[in-house]
Amino acid sequence: MSRYPEIDVAGSPYEMGRQIGEAARDQVRGFCEVGLARTQKTVAVSTERAQQIAAACIPLAEAYAPHMMDELRGVAESAGVTLTDLMMLQVRNQFKPESDAGCTSFCLSQEPTQMVVGQNWDNDPALDEFTIVLTRRPLDKPPLMTVTQAGLIAYIGLNSTGIGACLNTLPAPSREIGVPHYFTLREIYEQDSLDGAVRAIRRAARAIPANIMLATPQGPADLEITKDDVFVLRDPQRVTHTNHALHPEIVAVNDEFPELIESYPRKQRIDELVDSQSSVEQCMDALRDHDGYPKSICRHANEHPDNGYWTTVFSVVIEPHAGRMFVSRGTPCDHPYEAYSL
Repeated sequence: MSRYPEIDVAGSPYEMGRQIGEAARDQVRGFCEVGLARTQKTVAVSTERAQQIAAACIPLAEAYAPHMMDELRGVAESAGVTLTDLMMLQVRNQFKPESDAGCTSFCLSQEPTQMVVGQNWDNDPALDEFTIVLTRRPLDKPPLMTVTQAGLIAYIGLNSTGIGACLNTLPAPSREIGVPHYFTLREIYEQDSLDGAVRAIRRAARAIPANIMLATPQGPADLEITKDDVFVLRDPQRVTHTNHALHPEIVAVNDEFPELIESYPRKQRIDELVDSQSSVEQCMDALRDHDGYPKSICRHANEHPDNGYWTTVFSVVIEPHAGRMFVSRGTPCDHPYEAYSL
């Protein structure tokens, strides 16, 4: 049970969707059944309002990326769920984005073309049973591999062009309706450069802020994304991020939002633990760190009334140049990292 289920699909968008729905039917149905209920543990949104938001986002997603909507239609038909059910999964972080997840991420460049990007994904442990490692091989776009909840159009992973991506919540102003965050992330995997990744995000009418840690052929980069712009943080050797804004043009937003699950101490700690010379194993050790336990980089359940049940659901270290990622199914301090190859 230390490995996630592995699924490999290929073909047109609709064909890939059909294959995903067939191979991960139980996970897709299960995630659709409980996804909103788990979100409602921390977000005050009615089922009716959630369905309205999902329905309103479908035409925006269709205009942004019709091929991604074709894939979701294939998933829906094959898994026996509705398209609105699947869209609810894509937009659930639009109900109250500052409570989506608190994560620690980094990207290190050991050589110009060899980078390591990684993170702990701190969230609801109930989502583990719906998580898979999914490889997609489109007909006319780069192959990509992600560790993801079944039914999402994209999540954490890498593509064949040297792009690797990790995700953090970035508390900032938001709106309910827009192109879902996961669609812009999938568009990043269809690029081969940092400039292409930024353009992919900017062309979307977005609803929520987010942070994306990237390994790119042009080096490490972190994208602090608001609903209106994209701010790029770069360093040739190391970029780190937790859950507060760092770019000088938006750092003032931190004063408007409460700190998300001890973001500042985790940022200070990850900066102490990793640098451009850190090996993959040293990166794994950093993600096992318990300084400040239980509210540490490796996060465990604690007494917080709103998000104390969150833990590090999985930990991931990605080598895009090698087409490989290492994932621990559970807290990395007591679960092994398993290798998955594109």
